[in-house]
Amino acid sequence: MRPGRRSTSVRAAALAAGAALVLVSSAACSSGPTLVWSDEFTGPSGSPADPAVWGPMTGGKGWGNQELECYTDSRDNSALDGNGFLVISARETKGHACSDGSTNDYTSARLSTQGRKTFEHGTLSVRAKMPTGDGAWPAFWALGQNHDTAGWPTSGEIDVSEVVGKEKNVTHGTLHGPTADGKPFSITGKYAAPSDLSSDFHVYSATWSATSVAFAIDDVVYNTVTRADVEKSGRWVYDQPFYLLLDVAVGGSFPGNPSATSVWPQQMVVDWVRVYQDS
Repeated sequence: MRPGRRSTSVRAAALAAGAALVLVSSAACSSGPTLVWSDEFTGPSGSPADPAVWGPMTGGKGWGNQELECYTDSRDNSALDGNGFLVISARETKGHACSDGSTNDYTSARLSTQGRKTFEHGTLSVRAKMPTGDGAWPAFWALGQNHDTAGWPTSGEIDVSEVVGKEKNVTHGTLHGPTADGKPFSITGKYAAPSDLSSDFHVYSATWSATSVAFAIDDVVYNTVTRADVEKSGRWVYDQPFYLLLDVAVGGSFPGNPSATSVWPQQMVVDWVRVYQDS
C-alpha cells in the first residue's frame, strides 16, 4: 500500500487477508513434486551407508573404461563421517589386490541401490562436494533395472552429474542408450560453474519424465534431452525403473589418468540424495 492511503486500511486489510488466505489455500492444494525418498546419511562416524539401501560393488578390471581403481567395500573408501555426510574416498594404494584377482594402484568405492531401491521418473538429486584434480572422476548416475539381463547400453544410463577432474568447474549431464542396431549413443551437455566444484556443495539433478530428461545444477537447467532427440539417435529406454549409483573413479578413457599434481585422497562428500515425483 502506498503512503497516505490509510483511510481505507480496515476494509483493505480484511480484503487483503482474505486474498492471502485464498492464495495460501490454493498453494497448499496445488500439485507439484513431492519428496518420495531420501537418504540424509545420518549415523555414527565410520559406519557404512545404509546397507538396506546401498550395496558396494567391488573389483578392478577397468569397468569398461580403462579405469585404474579397485572398488572395495572397505570403510577406508566409503563411510559416514558422523556429521550427516557420506564420504567416498579414492586413495593411492600401490599394488592393491582386488577382489576379482586384478591388481591396481588406487582404491575407491562405488555404491549402488540395485536390488534395493529403484525409481521410475521424477527428479533425482544429490547435494555433494565433488573432488577435482587430474584423474578424478566422481559421478551420481542411474542404470535401468534390467542392466544385468539386457546389458549396456540397452538398459539405458542417466548420468545426473559426472565431473572430469581436470575440468575443475564443469559438470556433465548425459543420456546413454542403444541405437536401433544396439550400438551405444550418448547425448550430453555441460555446465561451467564460476568456481572449482570441489570448493563448495552444489545440488546436481535430473528431472526425468516420459518425454524428456532435464539436467540442472543448483536449479539452473543447462541441458534438456527430449524423447524426440533420443529417437533421432536410437531407442528411448527410460520408461522403466532405474537404480542409483555414487562413485569416484580414477583415470580412464573419459577423465584421463592422474598426474604428478594429483593429490590423494580424492573425496566426494555427499550431504544427501533425494528423489521427488509429481503428486
